[in-house]
Amino acid sequence: MSSSLFTPYTLRGVTLPNRVWMAPMCQYSAPAEGADTGAPTDWHLQHYGARAVGGPGLILVEATAVVPEGRISPYDLGIWNDIQVRAHRRITSFLDAHGVVPGIQLAHAGRKASTDAAFHGGSPLTSDRLGWRPVAPSALSFDEGHPVPHELSAEEIRGVVDGFVAAARRAVEAGYRVLEVHAAHGYLLHEFLSPLSNHREDGYGGPFENRARLAVEVADAVRAAVPEETALFFRVSATDWVEPEGWTADDTVRLAALLKEHGVDLLHVSTGGNVPHARIPAEPGYQVPFAARVRRETGLPSAAVGLITEPEQAERILAEGEADAVALGRELLLNPYWPREAALALGEEHPFPPQYGRAARVRRTSRV
Repeated sequence: MSSSLFTPYTLRGVTLPNRVWMAPMCQYSAPAEGADTGAPTDWHLQHYGARAVGGPGLILVEATAVVPEGRISPYDLGIWNDIQVRAHRRITSFLDAHGVVPGIQLAHAGRKASTDAAFHGGSPLTSDRLGWRPVAPSALSFDEGHPVPHELSAEEIRGVVDGFVAAARRAVEAGYRVLEVHAAHGYLLHEFLSPLSNHREDGYGGPFENRARLAVEVADAVRAAVPEETALFFRVSATDWVEPEGWTADDTVRLAALLKEHGVDLLHVSTGGNVPHARIPAEPGYQVPFAARVRRETGLPSAAVGLITEPEQAERILAEGEADAVALGRELLLNPYWPREAALALGEEHPFPPQYGRAARVRRTSRV
């Protein structure tokens, strides 16, 4: 194959058939109450199943809470009990059957927890409406109208690490071969990293090394808890877009080098989300330079994400060495078959399933 986009890629014991990956995107469609709270439903099976048929190399299932209070909303997925594990297996089995590597994003929402579903406005929920009090590194609310979170004690922080470890083990049991720790978009681990949200005065606050401590502890604990062949990613926000006061690109490069030493295999590089009203210069590929810098300056593999929409654009990012893979989000919501259509556009072989062969032949003929 001549295309970088459709060249296989191996991390640890996982070979990804191509470098078009599906980024995690919350569906807010899990049961909020009852024995199956947080478990994937038929919606999730068809949602991820349709994208699997579309041909990405990896699907990262949406932010999945490691503990109940770590959900962004009551309608988030979870993986803190065995009922949820059984439901996740339906997804991983389907992905495996269609040649797609199953991955999952393990998450704790921190002070941005206990909100309504995004498509219902995403406003904070009170305790009498399926809500709970969020937790955070410091008692600082995310925004006006959001509750002041409970500041985690040192013992409770150890409980957070334990939650990630238990969830990682369950994820492997459920059939996931790539685990991504969510340390981006203003959720708990990002909150510890950024001086805008972390005002602690103990060993988890203050200088960079202290603010990065929880991320490193989670990396160490998860790496030790899962099989050697399981690939471990971290997703980070490379900048708060509030410089120099906030988390910066320089901080991200420094963190990437540290995480590389602690068993992380790839950094999935996004930006923002930790403070409201940040001025983000969103344009095609606007986050790619951050992924490129991580890769270039640390040697840690990176995945680029954010307004990557065209096959030629994605191919160029990889061919020029700016990232090792591209992750698509909204584009795959709109078009589940983007990977196979990208292959057609780049002159690569990436056949549609035989059930769709008639339509694929028409599409290929129309491009000749």
